[in-house]
Amino acid sequence: MTKLTNCLDTASIYCGTYAKYNNGSLFGKWLDLADYSDYDELITAMCELHSDESDPEFMFQDYECPILEKLGLLSECHISKDIYHVLEQINDSGHDVEIYEACLDNLGKMDFQSLYEYVNNFYYGEFSSDEDFVQYLYEDDTFNIPNWVVIDWSATARSIMFDYFESNGHYFRS
Repeated sequence: MTKLTNCLDTASIYCGTYAKYNNGSLFGKWLDLADYSDYDELITAMCELHSDESDPEFMFQDYECPILEKLGLLSECHISKDIYHVLEQINDSGHDVEIYEACLDNLGKMDFQSLYEYVNNFYYGEFSSDEDFVQYLYEDDTFNIPNWVVIDWSATARSIMFDYFESNGHYFRS
């Protein structure tokens, strides 16, 4: 079993301000979310970074961890109070963030709770091909096919994939 990537270890944002940007400065700093225990501590660090402004309007000019944007938790001008809660849920789920990203690539934008439930209910695993995935389904004792039956896995995969989707090698039920 591969070690899961901790989302907090890989998530970071570059925080500047609109005032500085509008005055021709890109001054800011990369902030690793793992360095802060929660949203409030992160906001405090951003305020300290831009303490030369009385009421800084934060601008997130770049970030690592694309799932945050896809879930609507982070944009150029917004960072959600739920960001730490969501990243912790992903970490505790037993699924790597890559699986959530693969699911979103096919389903499009959705709230995290719906995504979380979808992955928990319809994620089958990572396979190198449709044929390998379909063979896994059939050999999982679901269909009770006698071992003497020979199956054309390519043709079977073409037919059964209407009920499933694949993204970056990850398979989900449609």
